[in-house]
Amino acid sequence: MTFELERRTLLRMLGLGAGGLGAAGAGTLAGCLAAFAQEKDAVTIGWPVDVPAWDPNQRFTPEVQVIYKLVFDQPLGQNPKLDLVPNLVTKWELAKDALSLTVELRDGVKFHNGDPMTAEDFRYTFFERLQGPDKIDTKNSWRKVSDIEVQSPTKAVMKFSSPAPTAPQWLAFLGSYVVPKKYMTQAGVDGFNQKPIGTGPYKLVDYQLNARIVLERNDDYWGGRAPIKRVTFEIIKDPSARVAAIQSGQVDLTTNVPVREVGRLQHEPNLAGEINPITRVILLQCRNDQGFADDNVRLAAHHAINKDALSKAFYAGAAVPLSVPVTPGTPGYLPDFRFAYDPALAKQLLAKSGFGPDKPATIGFASTNGQFPSDYDIARAIVQMWKEVGINADLQTIEYSKYFELNRGDKLPEATLYSWDNATGDPEIYTGYLLNPKLPFSAWKGMDVGAKVLDLFNIADYQTRIAGYKDINKYAVEHGATIPLLQSVQTLVRKKNLSYEKYGNGWVLANTMKWG
Repeated sequence: MTFELERRTLLRMLGLGAGGLGAAGAGTLAGCLAAFAQEKDAVTIGWPVDVPAWDPNQRFTPEVQVIYKLVFDQPLGQNPKLDLVPNLVTKWELAKDALSLTVELRDGVKFHNGDPMTAEDFRYTFFERLQGPDKIDTKNSWRKVSDIEVQSPTKAVMKFSSPAPTAPQWLAFLGSYVVPKKYMTQAGVDGFNQKPIGTGPYKLVDYQLNARIVLERNDDYWGGRAPIKRVTFEIIKDPSARVAAIQSGQVDLTTNVPVREVGRLQHEPNLAGEINPITRVILLQCRNDQGFADDNVRLAAHHAINKDALSKAFYAGAAVPLSVPVTPGTPGYLPDFRFAYDPALAKQLLAKSGFGPDKPATIGFASTNGQFPSDYDIARAIVQMWKEVGINADLQTIEYSKYFELNRGDKLPEATLYSWDNATGDPEIYTGYLLNPKLPFSAWKGMDVGAKVLDLFNIADYQTRIAGYKDINKYAVEHGATIPLLQSVQTLVRKKNLSYEKYGNGWVLANTMKWG
């Protein structure tokens, strides 16, 4: 069995004290390190957040999907270009009216405990669990499922109460992981969280809350054995600590480090740094009440933000400034629409409502610190831009997990800086969920925009639906319902001899990693 040793452990084994490492000792240590590097069959990843639970249907937490995807499988997958591809489901067909979806499941798949995965598990995950008492986010994403007809162990038909045109996309997106009916009903949710099992390429073998996740390869995986045998996630919430961990060799790869550190670390002889644009949108989640009840204040807040300056200052110009809450190249994008940076206009709008630099409007503002690259720096810069036109923002720092709690409880402040994830690129999962007042993911509860969004959820025809989202994207921005800022980038630093497959949505999947 091969394994990776921490430096201090190796020193003890070699009998080398930290202070007694002479030239001969250094040569011995270097030789041993090289030997271990040649045979290592493990990878250690510095990750910014822990899983909220080991029930993968429970919470839509974008940052932990790459962990869940190692232990559990989704019905459909995506290739690096984000096209839908077979996974547990090998064939699928959405009816023209989008009221049903027929799926054929892969035969011979087993859960980690040896139980076979069948259409009964599929029905349990996407229908039966939704009818029960479990508090899971998939009750929102699959709320339209009225039944799932099991036609054989490998064939099922999902039936919807109203058109569900994005059902295939959701089979590859947040929370849509097939869980074992027999084991979960026997163990209960608490028992499952203590000892989770899936059908994925890895099994969970050790978990220390907010500290460490250790996975071992599932050698019986239906998709073939992963190249790396052992994967360890070190949960390191502070970005400077992640920088120190990759520089010292404590971890082999880490993400969400400041751009300036990527530039510095990529000059290290054994490290490679990357800044990759992904299908996330850095935006301000906006309320439609309190200090943001006034349209003039919301629009002034948007016109006052110099997005080009933010991109250049914090992302070396790599983050594309956005005028709509979707990324370039996705179906709902409007390449010819521009929302102007215009501080003079911002002052005029504020003056209409009796505000200005001498009598500023006051709002609350929240941001994470270290959740995505330069998040808190961006927030502080925006505070200064607002102050210049006549908006005083009380900036508070919140934990990533706290954001979800506050949003679900309708307790976010007027504006919240957030990186909105959409691994699929479909505009429903951008604007539809961002501005749907009936769902717990939206801070905006105004029905002027919300009613238009709700209507789009029931349109089966693809072209009509996409045209509708393009219209609502422009309308929502012009009415201050959302303030898109930048296309998000993923910053990543890794050891040069560690490769992985790049996905357009920023997935960093350990089962694609290889040592050179």
